[in-house]
Amino acid sequence: MASISRSDFARLVLRVGVGGVMAAHGTQKLFGWFGGGGLAGTAGHLESAGFRPGRMNAIVAGVTETAGGVLLAAGLATPSTGAAVASTMAVAAATHAPQGFFAMKGGYEYPAVLGLASGTLALAGAGRLSLDELLHQRLGGGRLALFSAVVTAGATALVLRRRQSALAEQDAASASKAGADAVSTGPVIPPTPGEPTTSSLARGANGKADNGPVEA
Repeated sequence: MASISRSDFARLVLRVGVGGVMAAHGTQKLFGWFGGGGLAGTAGHLESAGFRPGRMNAIVAGVTETAGGVLLAAGLATPSTGAAVASTMAVAAATHAPQGFFAMKGGYEYPAVLGLASGTLALAGAGRLSLDELLHQRLGGGRLALFSAVVTAGATALVLRRRQSALAEQDAASASKAGADAVSTGPVIPPTPGEPTTSSLARGANGKADNGPVEA
């Protein structure tokens, strides 16, 4: 057996770190652990962000992050696992992109870093301190890495395209509703100077409100 190198130790540390973070985020979405919103809260957030149906997307994201994080930490099927996690983080980064780069302003910095780390592991492999090595790279070969990269890139593009369509429909519906409200309300026309208004007609000569005749 070949000796363990510094690169193998470095990959182990990176896998455990990134995988642990991803698994924690996934359990927030699925179970509400660590202060997360659970499926209901995550589904509502994703639905409002254009990912429809929200519950299905919440389940997919939660399972991908949880299972992907555990498998990445263990170094099992690393090309496929790393590519799947990178795809999820690419979608998250695109969602945060309107807020800029830095995480302190709600930008895409954090998911971009996690995605780059996961994608790097997918391409480089898990190293010798992994289950892939124990299984003689049956699930971690170079061809699988290329195949996983192509498939996840296509899936990412499809998800983002569907989100853009959903947001466009949402904007069109909001504009249509705003136009309908404006038509039903009608323009407010100010009274001509000197012309009696409704409130002045409803008042008597003494300036008190005229409530009409009083029945005996």
